[in-house]
Order: sequence, then C-alpha cells, then structure tokens
Amino acid sequence: MEQTLQRIGSISRKTLETEIAVTWNLDGTGKISCHTGVPFLEHMLDLFAKHGQFDLEVQAKGDIEVDDHHTVEDIAICLGQALREALGSKQGIRRYGNSFVPMDEALGQVIIDVSNRPHLEFRAEFPSQQVGTFSAELVHEFFWKLALEAKITIHVICHYGRNTHHMIEALFKALGRALDEATQTDPRVQGIPSSKGVLS
Repeated sequence: MEQTLQRIGSISRKTLETEIAVTWNLDGTGKISCHTGVPFLEHMLDLFAKHGQFDLEVQAKGDIEVDDHHTVEDIAICLGQALREALGSKQGIRRYGNSFVPMDEALGQVIIDVSNRPHLEFRAEFPSQQVGTFSAELVHEFFWKLALEAKITIHVICHYGRNTHHMIEALFKALGRALDEATQTDPRVQGIPSSKGVLS
C-alpha cells in the first residue's frame, strides 16, 4: 500500500544527565544517522533500522564517563515517544508483529502488540555480562523503556545462543522486523484494529 503521508516522530529530551534528539520515520528505507557515544548501541540501532526499514536519526550526549546506563535509557525513552507520535491515531495498522531472527548459533524472537498497554516480557539470559564495554543488562533496560514510553507490549525471547553479541544482535534485528510488521498499514483494516473501537 502506497503511503500518502509519512509517519514521523521527533522528540528532544534534556536532563542533567543526557541530551537526546530523535527523529523516526516509520515509512523509510533503513537510513540511519546515529551518534551516541555508546558504540555497541549504535551498532544495534543500525541493525534495528535497516531490518525495520525505518529512517532513524539519533543524537545523544550523556554522562558516559559514569557509565552507559543513562544514555541508553534516555534514548529508549525518546524512541518510544517518537514511535507514539509517528503512529498517531493508529488507524489502519496491523497492530501485531512477530519475528524470528537467527544469528549464527543464536535464535531471537520478538512479538509486538501496539496495544496502548505498556508491558515487557523479557526471556533472555546472556552468558556474558559485557560485550566490550557495554553492559548486557542494558538490553533489558532498553526494551523496557521503549515498551513503556511507546505504550506497546513487547515479548522478547532468546531461544538459545552461546555468544552474547550474537544473541543481542538477533533480538534487535527481530525488534525491527516485528515493529515493521506491526506498524504497517493494511487496506483491509478499517479504523482502529480493536473490537473495542479503541486501543486501551
């Protein structure tokens, strides 16, 4: 279905810990400009955008001399808010998305419900606590803040894997593909995709 209007969300957030600017075009081609000071997150967001066919701009300055936590958290907050803005009324969207992504020995799965009800189920245990300088526990933080601010339900499952980098990469690719599916418009969907008439 040809898009007549691009669905774009732009969010800025400034605190004493971080300064973030995000622009997210849901109807893009996978172009990304990302400068965060957190190289591993930049790598994951690049994969996320390319596999979701999103155009994404993320500019962030944070207190990474402390650690990456505040920067990763606030980027996810801004992405969630930008997603809500880009989706607007949510009329005509498919609402649900599901993607399995293999990455060598790892298999990740992400299931999405654009429900207006924030919830995260996170079933992933990583064998290493660090990938380079990046703390693996921040993956949960990212997904949780994204779900919370976007007001969507996300189920994250890493079925198996041995390499923490591969496992996280599979999850970010699956997130992009699942969100792409859930946010696409379907000409058969009339109005809000809910029997209640509202997403709540």
